[in-house]
Amino acid sequence: MTDRASSAAKTVLDGGVEATADDAVRANTYSLLATLLAKTPSQEILDLLKQIDVPAEASTTQMAASWQALRMAAERARVDELADEYQDLFIGVGRGELMPYGSWYTTGFLMDRPLTVLREDLAALGFERQQEVYEPEDHVAALCETMGMIIRASEEIPFATQRKFFGDHLGHWVGRFFEDLQNAKSARFYRTVGQLGEQFIMFEKRYLGMLA
Repeated sequence: MTDRASSAAKTVLDGGVEATADDAVRANTYSLLATLLAKTPSQEILDLLKQIDVPAEASTTQMAASWQALRMAAERARVDELADEYQDLFIGVGRGELMPYGSWYTTGFLMDRPLTVLREDLAALGFERQQEVYEPEDHVAALCETMGMIIRASEEIPFATQRKFFGDHLGHWVGRFFEDLQNAKSARFYRTVGQLGEQFIMFEKRYLGMLA
């Protein structure tokens, strides 16, 4: 990630469809969420989050409030404390407080039918599992990163496919995940990640729905 946090913040602020004339902003927001949800943020990531710039004209919107909250949380955060928070939320002893998997939110089970369908769709799109990746493909971070890649490949992947992938594999459950993240007992910094995620997914549903 380079300056994705700041560039995404500048455009996806008011929650309206007009805000995203440049799809790179949407892709960057997905990639930012993927970065924050895949592992403990590094000091470099925190330093980038501290640079989030919310324009004054957008400062009263809910989306803007979520970016501001994330920036302030990054200013207070320490990497060692974030490592403990991430461990408690997503790993734990046996399991973390939250289960960040599509199959779990959809059926209540891991490695279930939704993961099989996802793998089929990823193969059809030409996406291959990387050998160094051990999490299932329906981990929320992997799905956010995939959406970012699909958006960036708009010349090869039709918009209808982008919309269908979101609806089939993210839209029906990830909002609940971000709500749960905000309410998790272990969440402090990650409460603001959940807030941003919830607002962005609401934006995506409106955006993708209006262009249907």
